Amino acid sequence: MEPVIIVLIILVVLVFIALIKTIQVIPQASAAIVERFGRYTRTLNAGLNIVVPFIDTIRNRIDLREQVVPFPPQPVITQDNLVVNIDTVIYYQVTDARAATYEVASYIQAIEQLTVTTLRNIIGGMDLERTLTSREEINAALRGVLDEATGKWGIRVNRVELKAIEPPTSIQDSMEKQMRADRDKRAAILTAEGTRQAAILTAEGEKQSQILRAEGEAKAAALRAEGEAQAVRTVFEAIHAGDPDQKLLSYQYLQMLPKIAEGDANKLWIVPSEIGDALKGLSGAMGNFGPLGGGSRGNGSSGDSGAGQERREKPSID
Repeated sequence: MEPVIIVLIILVVLVFIALIKTIQVIPQASAAIVERFGRYTRTLNAGLNIVVPFIDTIRNRIDLREQVVPFPPQPVITQDNLVVNIDTVIYYQVTDARAATYEVASYIQAIEQLTVTTLRNIIGGMDLERTLTSREEINAALRGVLDEATGKWGIRVNRVELKAIEPPTSIQDSMEKQMRADRDKRAAILTAEGTRQAAILTAEGEKQSQILRAEGEAKAAALRAEGEAQAVRTVFEAIHAGDPDQKLLSYQYLQMLPKIAEGDANKLWIVPSEIGDALKGLSGAMGNFGPLGGGSRGNGSSGDSGAGQERREKPSID
């Protein structure tokens, strides 16, 4: 009985192994290549799949999701004979599991070598300055070449990105100095432009201030003249309304003489000839107050007559 039990156990184990090999579960976004006696038979898609155990074998399981592969820095020589190190990142996706398995031995290595070769061809036709400022152009050229070459491998290159472009250390120092000089130049230009604009605005402000000041002074002078004219007109009207006689006018004339003589700058005082008439009128007015005034009036009139004549001659001499 023991040999029979052993055989049964072996049969159960074989059946269990056969069931495991018969049922193949493929995860989502994956594919499996099935070979029968070493020859490609079919591609298993996601889900539950049945294969013939011990006859069908799973050759390769491929992830169909988009993959990201960074490549190490590669030295590339530019058109002006400068060596730059370029880091690249490839975004690709397997679209045909059969082609990716049988058309190329290692599609990752193939993509890397194709990227390096294409980079050297593209960068070799550019100088350093254009290389540093033409990333989009380089990315587009790389993607076009890689997509065309990897199409028969069952791979689609979605994106190609340059992570970094590192020129030599000496070139970096020179570029930093040039950038610093350009910044200093722009700063000096902006400072000079600001100073110029400030000077222009200051001059414009002073001009407007002088114009406004002159306009204000002109208006003030006009208002003062108008006020003085109005005052003279008012006084004149008041005098005429009061109907003054010759005596009052002579008295007011004598009161104005000290004001005419005021001021340190008056070196010469010219007595008008009309003052004699004013004195005569004033003397006649004073003589009306008494006999003492009459004697004074007689002496004063004879004396004033000569004085008035003498003073009338002085303006003619001057």
